[in-house]
Parts: sequence; structure tokens; C-alpha cells
Amino acid sequence: MTTTRLVTVAPQSTRHSRKPQAADAPPPSIAPGPAARTFGIIALVVATLYFLVPVFWLVVASTKNNADLTSTFGFWFAEPNLAANYDSLMGWTQGLFWRWVGNSLFYSLSAGVIGTLFAVMAGYAIAKFAFPGKKLAVGIIMAGLLLPVALLTVPLYIEFQALGLTNTVWAIIIPSAVSPFGVFLGMVYAQSSVPTELLEAARIDGAGEGRIFFTIVLRLLGPAMVTIFLFIFVATWNNFLLPLMMISSPDLKPVTLGLYGMMSYFSPDKGAVMLGALLGVIPLIALFFTLQKYWRSGLAAGAVKG
Repeated sequence: MTTTRLVTVAPQSTRHSRKPQAADAPPPSIAPGPAARTFGIIALVVATLYFLVPVFWLVVASTKNNADLTSTFGFWFAEPNLAANYDSLMGWTQGLFWRWVGNSLFYSLSAGVIGTLFAVMAGYAIAKFAFPGKKLAVGIIMAGLLLPVALLTVPLYIEFQALGLTNTVWAIIIPSAVSPFGVFLGMVYAQSSVPTELLEAARIDGAGEGRIFFTIVLRLLGPAMVTIFLFIFVATWNNFLLPLMMISSPDLKPVTLGLYGMMSYFSPDKGAVMLGALLGVIPLIALFFTLQKYWRSGLAAGAVKG
């Protein structure tokens, strides 16, 4: 007769969480002292307040009218005026506000997807292939990182006007999809994350370069692609000078240019403008909360492997 003995096994999370601090703690030789830890905590609190206080002020200001904005405490609510501000926002924009938000979303998504794909393709080619002029190409890309985008806006406007592309969606999407930083990050990540042996094995099995890139390389470059996409998306969403130069039709304006148009009126409804700014930034906040873990992993991987 056989007997069965039940053995209770602790859950994996319990077994691993017995000494989490000892496992994660740095060696004593490089561990920060009390003064350094205190300074670090103070710096983090200041940085947190630096980024969150303007958002809180924007939330408060979006509920006030013009009189309350100047006569009440800026960081606390007054008599609620949110519904009137929304009606004023729709009236001032002639019902085009949500169209402007949709335009910003379309421009940013299109530029992000196209720019990310071309950036990783260029970075992968530079990292894994030998071709004439490779060093020159890398030097031009590095120089592109140093050029302010504002300097290129006027030459771009002249070129797009000659091509007949001003006041079209391409006048926003094409310049925004070009990202020297994206190419640099894709190159750095491809150098360390795409094994050359894996590419050679795929070629021996008969796979073409296009199939290798789209079925193998893109999966390995996933974290870097999310990081590049977010950088291009945010840069396109916040861009103001390029749409100001390129777009004149109200139907094609992004939300940044549309809100600027509201402020250019005599005696604008500032509470409505604040509400528009708050509603216009919500898609960015939602996108960062959705992709933040991929963005952190991509930045960390790029920093370590670079």
C-alpha cells in the first residue's frame, strides 16, 4: 500500500519576496550615504512638483472665468464655470475644436508610425551593413541632432511651396517623420540587440533581406521602436512653428495652432482657452500611461547598450 504525502509549497512570489531589499541593494562600496539619499529625495520631490504643479494650475484655471482668474487664488477653485467655458470654447472655435484635436492625433500618429519605421530601417542598415559613405552618413545624422528644428522651418516652407504641398497634411507629416535621434537610437539598439549570427542563419535558410527585417529584426527592436514612436509623436503634437508656416486652412489646423488663434482675438475667454489646452493634452497623458513601461525599457536598454 502506498501513501501520498502532501507537501505545501510556498508561492513563488512569497519565496522571492523574503529579502527583496537585500537582493536589490547596491554594494556598500557604491551605496549612497545619508546626505546623498536626502539630496536625491529632495531633488525628486522638486522635479515632481515642477512637472505636476502646472498641470494642477491648468485644471483649476479651466474652471474659472476671466474675472476669477485674476481676482482669486491661482491654485484653488472658485465658482465653477466649466460648462460655460466649454460652450465658449465651442463657440470661439465654431465647433472645430475636436476636429483640431483629431488633426493633431492624425498628424502625430502618421508621423510617428512612418518616422519610426524609417528610423529603425536606417539604423539597422547602418549597424549591420557595410556600404560606401557609411561614415559620412553617420556624421550627417549626428550633425542633424545638433540642428534646432526652428532653423529648418523656413527652408522647408520654401521647398514645400515649390512642390505645391503647403496647406496639405503632407506639409506636417513629412517633415515631422524625419528623426535623426530615432535613427541614432535604432542604430545603437540594432548593434547590440540583433545578433549577426541570427541574420546569417536566416540567410542560409533562404530568407531574403526584407523577410529578415520584417519578421525577425522588427521584433528584436520593439522597445526601441516604442521609444522612437513616443518621441516623434510628442514632438509632432507640440510643434507650433511648422503648422503656423505650412497650414492656413482652419480645417487642417492642429490643436496648438487653433488655440493660438483663440488667444490672438481681442479680449479672449482665457478660461475657455485653458479648458482647450487641458482637453488637448489628455491624449498625450493617456498615451504615456499606456506605453510608459515600454518607453522606460527602451530608454534604459539604449542607455546601457550605447
